Amino acid sequence: MSIDNINNGLANNAQLDNQRTTQQHEAPIASKTTAKTVSQNSISLTPYVQNSHKFHNEVLEAPVNKAKVDQLRTSISNGEYRVVPKDLASKITKMKTLIFGF
Repeated sequence: MSIDNINNGLANNAQLDNQRTTQQHEAPIASKTTAKTVSQNSISLTPYVQNSHKFHNEVLEAPVNKAKVDQLRTSISNGEYRVVPKDLASKITKMKTLIFGF
C-alpha cells in the first residue's frame, strides 16, 4: 500500500466532513419544512385503540379506597400478602373481558 492511497483517503475524509457540515446547516431548514408537512397529516385510531384509551381514562378517574391501598401496601411490605393463583387467573380473565370484550 502506498502513501498516496492513504493521503487520498484523508482528502476524501475532508470532503465528507464538508458535506456533513453543509447537511447540518441545512437540517434546521429541512426540519421546519417537515414540521409543516406533519401538521397537515392526520391519523385514525382503530376501535381497539379507542377502547383501550377510553378504559385507561376510566381507570384514571376511578375512585381509590386509600385505606384498602394502605392495608395492602403494609401486607406486602410485611410479607403477609399471599396470591392465590386460581383467584388471580379468574380476575385477569374478567378484566380481559371488560377491556377487550372477549
